Amino acid sequence: MTRFTVNGQPVHYKMDPATPLLWALRDASNMTGTKYGCGAGLCGACTVHIDGQAARSCSVPIGSIEGSFVTTIEALSRDRSHPVQQAWVAENLPQCGYCQPGMIMAAAALLESNGSPSDAEIDAAITNICRCGTYPRIRRAIGRAARIRRGEETVAAAPPPGIDPADAARAVPALDSRPAE
Repeated sequence: MTRFTVNGQPVHYKMDPATPLLWALRDASNMTGTKYGCGAGLCGACTVHIDGQAARSCSVPIGSIEGSFVTTIEALSRDRSHPVQQAWVAENLPQCGYCQPGMIMAAAALLESNGSPSDAEIDAAITNICRCGTYPRIRRAIGRAARIRRGEETVAAAPPPGIDPADAARAVPALDSRPAE
């Protein structure tokens, strides 16, 4: 039995201590924002924060983090106001989006430790894989997030979660199922 904190809530997993954190989060806690990518800790789609540090959750046995604090993409900022999330939207970054939760978590951890990273430092720290190849936009977004975090720049807020589909259709005419006039 393993006990730690996930997104501010104490959890007690009655699972094999060798179970990867990724599966405890996704299967036992229904935290599906953390994605399964390679299962070998290489791609970074499963990145979460453990005690404030970016970690590949597919490679972390739950028994090894007893007493730790885990943060997933669901709790980075519930209203999408985190500077990295804001910069991601402002830079129109995602294409397929699959790697984005892990990429965002890795970027947020980087900015916690280095509030003004150079492009070389970003490249060295962000080893997550993006199959769409958006690396130049990722670098720009991290730089922008650093400026937002330092108060040097502001951007319009990302849309809040839970938008009603009818409201989305009004906001984005291409989603409206009614025939064009």
